[in-house]
Amino acid sequence: MKAMVVAALMAVTLTSCASSMSGSAYSRDQARQVQTVREGTVVSVRPVQIEGTKSGLGTIAGGVLGGALGSAIGDGSGQIIGIAAGGVGGALAGSAVEEGVTRQNGLEITIDMDSGETLAIVQAADETFVSGERVKVIHGPDGARVTH
Repeated sequence: MKAMVVAALMAVTLTSCASSMSGSAYSRDQARQVQTVREGTVVSVRPVQIEGTKSGLGTIAGGVLGGALGSAIGDGSGQIIGIAAGGVGGALAGSAVEEGVTRQNGLEITIDMDSGETLAIVQAADETFVSGERVKVIHGPDGARVTH
């Protein structure tokens, strides 16, 4: 029962820590900041995979959960080995779970800017872009995004 509670807390923690890569999502720190807007034409759009986070939370949570499960094995030195093995195995599994849960589909959008330069921007695949379409590139202190 305790292991199930820890696993549920781990899943909630990992999904709540993932920051959005959406072109439509802004963090609190990005609100009310001046951003430069430039226009261009989409040249190509390619699906990509945006890797998940590797913050260490999954490793820690997995290690705790694995150690708790390992403590149920044996007595004395056998229990100590169970805790250690469970902790290491859980940490490895927790790290993999964190990366997998926060991984997302993205788009690499290549744009010919009106200024003559060509940009490629990767962001979450939550909007549709097509070649030949006019778009805006919004550039601020935390990076750039493409929008309609």
